[in-house]
Amino acid sequence: MEHLVPDPNTPDPNAPDPIVLDPTGRAREAETAELFARGPATPVDILGVRAWSVSDPVLLEELLKDPRVSKDGLLHWPAFDEAVRTWPLALWVSVRNMFNAHGADHRRLRRLVSNAFTPRQVTAMTARIEELTDALLDDLAASAPGEVVDLRDRFAHPLPIRVISELLGLPHEVTEGFRGVVDKVFSTTLTPEEAAANAAAFQALLEELIAVKRRVPGDDMTSLLIAARDAESDGGSGALSEEELRDTLLLIVTAGYETTVNLIDNGITDLLTHPDQLALVRAGEAGWDDVVEEALRRNAPLAHLPLRFAVEDIELPGGVTVRRGEPILGSYAAAGRHPARYGDSGAAFDVTRLVKDHLAFGHGPHFCLGAPLARLEGRTALSRLFARFPGLAFAPDARLEPVDSLISNGHRTLPVLLGEQAPAAS
Repeated sequence: MEHLVPDPNTPDPNAPDPIVLDPTGRAREAETAELFARGPATPVDILGVRAWSVSDPVLLEELLKDPRVSKDGLLHWPAFDEAVRTWPLALWVSVRNMFNAHGADHRRLRRLVSNAFTPRQVTAMTARIEELTDALLDDLAASAPGEVVDLRDRFAHPLPIRVISELLGLPHEVTEGFRGVVDKVFSTTLTPEEAAANAAAFQALLEELIAVKRRVPGDDMTSLLIAARDAESDGGSGALSEEELRDTLLLIVTAGYETTVNLIDNGITDLLTHPDQLALVRAGEAGWDDVVEEALRRNAPLAHLPLRFAVEDIELPGGVTVRRGEPILGSYAAAGRHPARYGDSGAAFDVTRLVKDHLAFGHGPHFCLGAPLARLEGRTALSRLFARFPGLAFAPDARLEPVDSLISNGHRTLPVLLGEQAPAAS
């Protein structure tokens, strides 16, 4: 693939040719095997940008908490200006929120959001998430006998959207526009022009939301962030700029449901394709928390997550040096199955696995604030789905195809037959 974004450094003539990552996600298993074979870090081409893919979980953990690694491309990526103009994934490096912030800026922006995701706040949402889950299950139960149902479209997608919409206080007319633009944020088959148009449409939706909430504030995160922005509009040290306000909401919307959609999607898939593991759960030999953690490990909801940047030269194992300004790509799907941590059983789905740690939600200062909420949604969705529909099975002609993304790790559809039903939860 021709590089859209020039490498500001002269490539090491001794370095291997980069692995060109398939933008459709269909070559993931072969790419993972090649990442393992090449060692802890190796060059990859991600839609025209050369980066160091790190798949070894031990090394990845170290880099995710290393202060010499930044997520702020504006400050630490020499090719930033060119990337913003020409790279299809420009939005991933150009937004101004805690996802791309570094150091003190990151701590400031993270602090504004963190209070919404404390254990107490998440626990307080349990009953409401159960209500939303049961409402979706009731809708599924009304399907015609023998009807093929797409569980990604009718269950895995709408639950996280409804949860994050209530958290943010999104009006219905705004929520309806979000799914399409968020799906395109994670798509890696768009042209630069298509991606830029989608980013503009997404930002326009968010600006509409901010305007609505400024006129009619409520008891929700959007209103709280607007209040923080407006109270600090004099530009003081704690100020939240208008751009940071909009882009923080963009982050919460995108991260707030894409990972959870894929967690539910992959949890369903793993259990239906491993009935012996589902039987262990039903027999009480493993719990739903075990299912969630194993699904996260085996199929990290985000396969690769762009991008981080070396603040200075960093020497890695095996004589590799990541030079100052070079991009680093966390390859989480590969890390979750890496033989360095999981031996030869990394690809297996085992709910009784003793080693449950994984990097699906990141590590270090940028560890996902929404992880407790995603886990709660995943546990609630999976446990109640399989209790309500004990005869759940894939449709006989079901074909599981990945979404068109090298970032998002889920399926286009989950066609199932619901089978026998148990009574609805009281």
